[in-house]
Amino acid sequence: GGTLLDPLTGRVTEDAVVVIEDGAVRAAGARGATRRDAAAVREKARVVHADGRWVLPGLVDAHIHLSTHAEAHRALRLGATSVRSGSTAFYQDIALRELARWAPDQAPRMRAAGVFVTPKPGDTLLADPDLAPLLRLKDGIRTPEALRRMVEVNLSRGADVIKTRVNERAGSPTENPLTQVYDRDQLSATVAAARRGGATVLCHSYSEKGVHDAVLAGVHSIEHGVYLGERTMHHMRERGTFFTPTLAAMASLAADPDPVLAERGRVFLPIARRAVLRAFELGVPIAAGTDSSGGAIDPIGREVELMREAGLPALDAIRTATTGAARLIGLERGAGRLARGFRGDAVLVDGDPLSDVSVLKAPSTVIGYGIQVSDD
Repeated sequence: GGTLLDPLTGRVTEDAVVVIEDGAVRAAGARGATRRDAAAVREKARVVHADGRWVLPGLVDAHIHLSTHAEAHRALRLGATSVRSGSTAFYQDIALRELARWAPDQAPRMRAAGVFVTPKPGDTLLADPDLAPLLRLKDGIRTPEALRRMVEVNLSRGADVIKTRVNERAGSPTENPLTQVYDRDQLSATVAAARRGGATVLCHSYSEKGVHDAVLAGVHSIEHGVYLGERTMHHMRERGTFFTPTLAAMASLAADPDPVLAERGRVFLPIARRAVLRAFELGVPIAAGTDSSGGAIDPIGREVELMREAGLPALDAIRTATTGAARLIGLERGAGRLARGFRGDAVLVDGDPLSDVSVLKAPSTVIGYGIQVSDD
Protein backbone atom coordinates (compact mmCIF):
# COMPACT_ATOMS: atom_id res chain seq x y z
CA GLY A 1 0.00 0.00 0.00
CA GLY A 2 2.97 2.36 0.25
CA THR A 3 4.84 4.32 -2.40
CA LEU A 4 7.94 2.39 -3.40
CA LEU A 5 11.14 4.18 -4.47
CA ASP A 6 13.87 2.35 -6.38
CA PRO A 7 17.04 4.43 -5.90
CA LEU A 8 18.80 2.81 -8.86
CA THR A 9 16.27 3.83 -11.49
CA GLY A 10 14.45 6.58 -9.63
CA ARG A 11 11.19 4.78 -10.38
CA VAL A 12 8.30 5.59 -8.04
CA THR A 13 5.51 3.02 -7.72
CA GLU A 14 2.32 3.95 -5.88
CA ASP A 15 0.20 1.35 -4.05
CA ALA A 16 3.16 -1.03 -4.15
CA VAL A 17 3.69 -4.46 -2.65
CA VAL A 18 7.00 -5.88 -1.41
CA VAL A 19 7.10 -9.64 -0.75
CA ILE A 20 9.95 -10.87 1.47
CA GLU A 21 10.44 -14.59 1.96
CA ASP A 22 13.24 -16.26 3.95
CA GLY A 23 15.00 -12.92 4.34
CA ALA A 24 15.11 -12.07 0.62
CA VAL A 25 12.90 -10.00 -1.67
CA ARG A 26 10.69 -12.30 -3.72
CA ALA A 27 8.87 -9.49 -5.53
CA ALA A 28 8.56 -5.71 -5.40
CA GLY A 29 6.40 -3.46 -7.53
CA ALA A 30 2.83 -2.62 -8.42
CA ARG A 31 0.07 -4.57 -6.73
CA GLY A 32 -1.00 -6.30 -9.93
CA ALA A 33 2.51 -7.33 -10.91
CA THR A 34 3.18 -8.91 -7.51
CA ARG A 35 -0.21 -10.57 -6.95
CA ARG A 36 0.97 -14.11 -7.68
CA ASP A 37 3.99 -13.84 -5.35
CA ALA A 38 1.89 -12.30 -2.60
CA ALA A 39 -0.69 -15.06 -2.90
CA ALA A 40 2.00 -17.73 -2.66
CA VAL A 41 3.10 -16.57 0.81
CA ARG A 42 -0.14 -15.06 2.13
CA GLU A 43 -0.95 -17.90 4.52
CA LYS A 44 2.34 -17.62 6.42
CA ALA A 45 3.19 -13.95 5.89
CA ARG A 46 2.92 -11.05 8.27
CA VAL A 47 1.42 -8.05 6.50
CA VAL A 48 2.72 -4.54 7.16
CA HIS A 49 0.34 -1.87 5.88
CA ALA A 50 2.22 1.12 4.49
CA ASP A 51 -0.66 3.26 3.27
CA GLY A 52 0.37 6.91 3.16
CA ARG A 53 4.04 6.09 3.64
CA TRP A 54 7.07 5.70 1.37
CA VAL A 55 9.02 2.47 1.21
CA LEU A 56 12.76 2.44 0.51
CA PRO A 57 15.51 -0.16 0.79
CA GLY A 58 17.32 -0.30 4.11
CA LEU A 59 19.94 2.44 4.32
CA VAL A 60 23.71 1.88 4.37
CA ASP A 61 26.09 3.72 6.73
CA ALA A 62 29.53 3.34 5.16
CA HIS A 63 31.48 4.74 8.13
CA ILE A 64 30.36 4.08 11.69
CA HIS A 65 32.00 2.94 14.93
CA LEU A 66 29.80 0.40 16.74
CA SER A 67 31.24 -1.16 19.87
CA THR A 68 28.19 -2.27 21.87
CA HIS A 69 24.92 -4.09 21.32
CA ALA A 70 23.01 -0.94 22.28
CA GLU A 71 24.85 1.17 19.69
CA ALA A 72 24.30 -1.41 16.98
CA HIS A 73 20.60 -1.71 17.71
CA ARG A 74 20.23 2.07 17.78
CA ALA A 75 21.86 2.40 14.34
CA LEU A 76 19.57 -0.30 12.99
CA ARG A 77 16.46 1.30 14.48
CA LEU A 78 17.44 4.56 12.76
CA GLY A 79 17.42 2.83 9.39
CA ALA A 80 21.00 1.61 8.84
CA THR A 81 20.39 -2.04 7.97
CA SER A 82 23.93 -2.45 6.55
CA VAL A 83 27.10 -0.72 7.74
CA ARG A 84 30.85 -0.61 7.30
CA SER A 85 32.84 -0.29 10.50
CA GLY A 86 35.35 2.51 10.87
CA SER A 87 37.28 0.29 13.34
CA THR A 88 36.87 -0.58 17.02
CA ALA A 89 39.33 -0.85 19.89
CA PHE A 90 39.05 -4.58 20.64
CA TYR A 91 37.35 -6.29 17.68
CA GLN A 92 33.83 -5.58 18.92
CA ASP A 93 32.70 -4.98 15.33
CA ILE A 94 33.56 -8.55 14.38
CA ALA A 95 31.43 -9.84 17.27
CA LEU A 96 28.57 -7.54 16.25
CA ARG A 97 28.81 -8.83 12.70
CA GLU A 98 28.24 -12.35 14.02
CA LEU A 99 25.36 -11.13 16.21
CA ALA A 100 23.68 -9.68 13.11
CA ARG A 101 23.92 -13.04 11.36
CA TRP A 102 22.11 -14.77 14.23
CA ALA A 103 19.71 -11.95 15.13
CA PRO A 104 19.21 -9.52 12.22
CA ASP A 105 16.66 -7.54 14.24
CA GLN A 106 19.36 -6.70 16.81
CA ALA A 107 22.24 -5.31 14.71
CA PRO A 108 22.87 -4.21 11.13
CA ARG A 109 24.72 -6.37 8.66
CA MET A 110 28.36 -5.41 9.21
CA ARG A 111 31.55 -5.08 7.20
CA ALA A 112 34.08 -5.16 10.04
CA ALA A 113 37.41 -3.29 10.08
CA GLY A 114 38.86 -4.66 13.29
CA VAL A 115 41.49 -2.42 14.91
CA PHE A 116 42.85 0.81 13.46
CA VAL A 117 46.17 0.69 11.60
CA THR A 118 47.66 3.85 13.08
CA PRO A 119 51.16 4.88 14.23
CA LYS A 120 50.31 4.89 17.96
CA PRO A 121 47.56 2.33 18.66
CA GLY A 122 48.29 2.22 22.42
CA ASP A 123 46.33 -0.38 24.35
CA THR A 124 44.49 -1.43 21.19
CA LEU A 125 47.52 -3.64 20.57
CA LEU A 126 46.34 -5.71 23.53
CA ALA A 127 43.29 -6.73 21.51
CA ASP A 128 45.20 -9.77 20.25
CA PRO A 129 48.29 -11.51 21.69
CA ASP A 130 49.87 -11.46 18.24
CA LEU A 131 49.77 -7.66 18.26
CA ALA A 132 51.23 -7.22 21.74
CA PRO A 133 54.92 -7.42 20.63
CA LEU A 134 54.35 -4.29 18.52
CA LEU A 135 54.01 -2.28 21.75
CA ARG A 136 57.79 -2.37 22.15
CA LEU A 137 58.38 -0.49 18.88
CA LYS A 138 59.83 2.87 19.87
CA ASP A 139 58.54 4.73 16.82
CA GLY A 140 55.19 2.97 16.68
CA ILE A 141 53.60 1.18 13.72
CA ARG A 142 55.58 2.71 10.88
CA THR A 143 57.83 0.14 9.21
CA PRO A 144 56.54 -2.01 6.34
CA GLU A 145 56.92 -5.08 8.56
CA ALA A 146 54.87 -3.58 11.40
CA LEU A 147 52.17 -2.31 9.05
CA ARG A 148 51.96 -5.68 7.35
CA ARG A 149 51.71 -7.43 10.72
CA MET A 150 48.79 -5.28 11.85
CA VAL A 151 46.95 -5.96 8.62
CA GLU A 152 47.62 -9.70 8.78
CA VAL A 153 46.39 -10.01 12.36
CA ASN A 154 43.25 -8.03 11.51
CA LEU A 155 42.52 -10.33 8.61
CA SER A 156 43.25 -13.44 10.65
CA ARG A 157 40.69 -12.25 13.20
CA GLY A 158 38.11 -11.96 10.43
CA ALA A 159 38.21 -8.29 9.42
CA ASP A 160 36.51 -7.62 6.07
CA VAL A 161 38.26 -4.29 5.42
CA ILE A 162 41.27 -2.41 6.78
CA LYS A 163 41.13 1.09 8.28
CA THR A 164 44.18 3.36 8.31
CA ARG A 165 44.93 7.06 8.37
CA VAL A 166 47.10 9.65 6.68
CA ASN A 167 46.33 12.59 9.02
CA GLU A 168 45.86 13.19 12.73
CA ARG A 169 42.38 13.37 14.28
CA ALA A 170 39.98 16.28 13.94
CA GLY A 171 38.07 15.29 17.07
CA SER A 172 40.97 15.83 19.47
CA PRO A 173 41.88 19.43 20.43
CA THR A 174 45.52 18.41 20.99
CA GLU A 175 45.95 17.06 17.43
CA ASN A 176 46.22 18.86 14.11
CA PRO A 177 44.12 17.10 11.44
CA LEU A 178 46.32 18.57 8.71
CA THR A 179 49.47 16.90 10.09
CA GLN A 180 50.44 13.89 7.97
CA VAL A 181 51.37 10.72 9.88
CA TYR A 182 51.97 8.22 7.04
CA ASP A 183 53.64 8.88 3.69
CA ARG A 184 52.65 7.34 0.38
CA ASP A 185 55.09 4.44 0.73
CA GLN A 186 53.72 3.49 4.15
CA LEU A 187 50.15 3.69 2.87
CA SER A 188 51.13 1.58 -0.14
CA ALA A 189 52.55 -1.08 2.20
CA THR A 190 49.23 -1.23 4.06
CA VAL A 191 47.22 -1.40 0.84
CA ALA A 192 49.45 -4.16 -0.55
CA ALA A 193 49.09 -6.25 2.62
CA ALA A 194 45.32 -5.80 2.57
CA ARG A 195 45.07 -6.78 -1.08
CA ARG A 196 47.02 -9.96 -0.47
CA GLY A 197 44.29 -10.89 1.97
CA GLY A 198 41.49 -9.86 -0.37
CA ALA A 199 40.57 -6.70 1.54
CA THR A 200 40.22 -3.03 0.64
CA VAL A 201 41.42 -0.03 2.67
CA LEU A 202 39.52 2.99 3.96
CA CYS A 203 41.68 5.98 4.88
CA HIS A 204 41.05 8.74 7.43
CA SER A 205 42.32 11.94 5.80
CA TYR A 206 41.96 15.72 5.80
CA SER A 207 44.86 17.54 4.11
CA GLU A 208 45.10 17.98 0.35
CA LYS A 209 48.50 16.30 0.16
CA GLY A 210 47.45 13.51 2.50
CA VAL A 211 44.36 12.72 0.45
CA HIS A 212 46.43 12.77 -2.76
CA ASP A 213 49.02 10.39 -1.31
CA ALA A 214 46.30 8.03 -0.07
CA VAL A 215 44.56 7.90 -3.44
CA LEU A 216 47.80 7.23 -5.32
CA ALA A 217 48.69 4.55 -2.74
CA GLY A 218 45.55 2.70 -3.81
CA VAL A 219 43.08 3.09 -0.94
CA HIS A 220 39.50 2.18 -1.79
CA SER A 221 37.87 5.14 -0.08
CA ILE A 222 38.74 8.52 1.36
CA GLU A 223 37.09 9.26 4.70
CA HIS A 224 36.40 12.91 5.68
CA GLY A 225 38.71 14.40 3.00
CA VAL A 226 37.89 18.02 3.80
CA TYR A 227 40.61 19.57 1.65
CA LEU A 228 40.16 17.16 -1.23
CA GLY A 229 41.41 18.99 -4.32
CA GLU A 230 40.16 18.80 -7.88
CA ARG A 231 43.42 17.24 -9.12
CA THR A 232 42.88 14.36 -6.70
CA MET A 233 39.20 14.11 -7.61
CA HIS A 234 40.18 13.33 -11.19
CA HIS A 235 42.42 10.51 -9.95
CA MET A 236 39.56 9.21 -7.80
CA ARG A 237 37.16 9.16 -10.71
CA GLU A 238 39.66 7.31 -12.89
CA ARG A 239 40.47 4.76 -10.17
CA GLY A 240 36.95 4.35 -8.81
CA THR A 241 38.05 5.63 -5.39
CA PHE A 242 35.06 6.51 -3.20
CA PHE A 243 34.58 9.66 -1.15
CA THR A 244 32.90 9.24 2.25
CA PRO A 245 32.78 12.82 3.59
CA THR A 246 31.06 12.17 6.98
CA LEU A 247 29.41 15.59 6.99
CA ALA A 248 27.32 14.66 10.02
CA ALA A 249 30.47 14.26 12.09
CA MET A 250 31.66 17.72 11.08
CA ALA A 251 28.29 19.22 11.90
CA SER A 252 28.47 17.60 15.34
CA LEU A 253 32.00 18.94 15.77
CA ALA A 254 30.73 22.47 15.10
CA ALA A 255 28.37 22.07 18.06
CA ASP A 256 31.03 20.70 20.43
CA PRO A 257 31.39 22.50 23.80
CA ASP A 258 35.17 22.59 23.33
CA PRO A 259 35.88 25.92 21.55
CA VAL A 260 38.82 24.50 19.56
CA LEU A 261 36.72 21.65 18.19
CA ALA A 262 33.70 23.87 17.56
CA GLU A 263 35.77 26.32 15.53
CA ARG A 264 37.32 23.44 13.62
CA GLY A 265 33.89 22.09 12.75
CA ARG A 266 32.63 25.52 11.66
CA VAL A 267 35.62 25.92 9.34
CA PHE A 268 35.60 22.38 7.95
CA LEU A 269 31.88 21.90 7.25
CA PRO A 270 31.43 24.47 4.44
CA ILE A 271 34.73 23.42 2.84
CA ALA A 272 33.63 19.78 2.93
CA ARG A 273 30.25 20.64 1.44
CA ARG A 274 31.94 22.34 -1.51
CA ALA A 275 34.21 19.32 -1.95
CA VAL A 276 31.18 17.01 -1.99
CA LEU A 277 29.39 19.01 -4.65
CA ARG A 278 32.47 19.31 -6.86
CA ALA A 279 33.23 15.60 -6.49
CA PHE A 280 29.66 14.80 -7.50
CA GLU A 281 29.89 17.11 -10.53
CA LEU A 282 33.10 15.37 -11.63
CA GLY A 283 31.67 11.86 -11.24
CA VAL A 284 33.56 10.74 -8.12
CA PRO A 285 31.56 7.96 -6.41
CA ILE A 286 30.20 9.20 -3.07
CA ALA A 287 28.96 7.20 -0.08
CA ALA A 288 27.19 8.29 3.08
CA GLY A 289 28.72 7.67 6.50
CA THR A 290 27.99 9.30 9.84
CA ASP A 291 31.25 8.48 11.67
CA SER A 292 29.07 7.95 14.75
CA SER A 293 30.92 6.64 17.80
CA GLY A 294 30.92 6.50 21.57
CA GLY A 295 27.21 5.89 21.95
CA ALA A 296 26.17 9.04 20.05
CA ILE A 297 24.56 7.43 17.02
CA ASP A 298 23.48 9.84 14.27
CA PRO A 299 20.76 8.64 11.91
CA ILE A 300 22.15 7.91 8.48
CA GLY A 301 19.30 10.07 7.22
CA ARG A 302 21.09 13.07 8.71
CA GLU A 303 24.03 12.44 6.37
CA VAL A 304 21.63 12.25 3.43
CA GLU A 305 20.14 15.55 4.52
CA LEU A 306 23.58 17.16 4.60
CA MET A 307 24.39 15.74 1.15
CA ARG A 308 21.24 17.45 -0.10
CA GLU A 309 22.25 20.70 1.59
CA ALA A 310 25.65 20.43 -0.12
CA GLY A 311 23.86 20.65 -3.46
CA LEU A 312 23.19 17.07 -4.55
CA PRO A 313 19.75 16.43 -6.09
CA ALA A 314 17.47 14.57 -3.69
CA LEU A 315 17.62 11.25 -5.55
CA ASP A 316 21.42 11.39 -5.76
CA ALA A 317 21.65 12.24 -2.06
CA ILE A 318 19.50 9.16 -1.34
CA ARG A 319 21.75 7.07 -3.57
CA THR A 320 24.77 7.90 -1.39
CA ALA A 321 23.10 5.90 1.41
CA THR A 322 21.66 3.16 -0.79
CA THR A 323 23.13 2.06 -4.12
CA GLY A 324 26.34 4.09 -3.76
CA ALA A 325 27.22 3.00 -0.24
CA ALA A 326 26.21 -0.59 -1.04
CA ARG A 327 28.66 -0.61 -3.93
CA LEU A 328 31.44 0.81 -1.77
CA ILE A 329 31.12 -1.90 0.87
CA GLY A 330 30.72 -4.72 -1.63
CA LEU A 331 27.00 -5.37 -1.14
CA GLU A 332 25.68 -3.94 -4.41
CA ARG A 333 24.03 -7.27 -5.30
CA GLY A 334 22.16 -7.49 -2.02
CA ALA A 335 21.62 -4.01 -0.58
CA GLY A 336 20.52 -0.58 -1.73
CA ARG A 337 17.40 -1.73 -3.61
CA LEU A 338 14.18 -3.61 -3.03
CA ALA A 339 14.30 -5.92 -6.03
CA ARG A 340 14.01 -9.67 -6.52
CA GLY A 341 16.95 -11.51 -4.93
CA PHE A 342 18.05 -8.57 -2.79
CA ARG A 343 18.06 -8.85 0.97
CA GLY A 344 14.74 -8.06 2.64
CA ASP A 345 15.81 -4.79 4.30
CA ALA A 346 13.43 -1.82 4.15
CA VAL A 347 12.61 1.49 5.78
CA LEU A 348 9.17 3.12 5.84
CA VAL A 349 9.00 6.90 6.21
CA ASP A 350 6.12 9.29 6.74
CA GLY A 351 6.67 11.52 3.74
CA ASP A 352 8.11 11.90 0.27
CA PRO A 353 11.92 11.76 0.52
CA LEU A 354 12.26 13.18 -3.00
CA SER A 355 10.61 16.36 -1.73
CA ASP A 356 12.15 16.36 1.75
CA VAL A 357 15.03 13.96 2.44
CA SER A 358 14.90 14.83 6.15
CA VAL A 359 12.10 12.26 6.57
CA LEU A 360 14.84 9.60 6.37
CA LYS A 361 16.15 10.68 9.78
CA ALA A 362 13.21 9.09 11.58
CA PRO A 363 11.85 5.95 9.88
CA SER A 364 8.46 4.85 11.19
CA THR A 365 9.29 1.19 10.53
CA VAL A 366 12.55 -0.64 9.88
CA ILE A 367 12.69 -4.17 8.51
CA GLY A 368 15.92 -6.16 8.58
CA TYR A 369 16.14 -9.50 6.75
CA GLY A 370 12.36 -9.63 6.69
CA ILE A 371 12.02 -9.03 10.45
CA GLN A 372 10.44 -5.87 11.83
CA VAL A 373 12.84 -4.13 14.19
CA SER A 374 11.39 -3.17 17.56
CA ASP A 375 12.38 -0.16 19.67
CA ASP A 376 14.20 -2.39 22.17
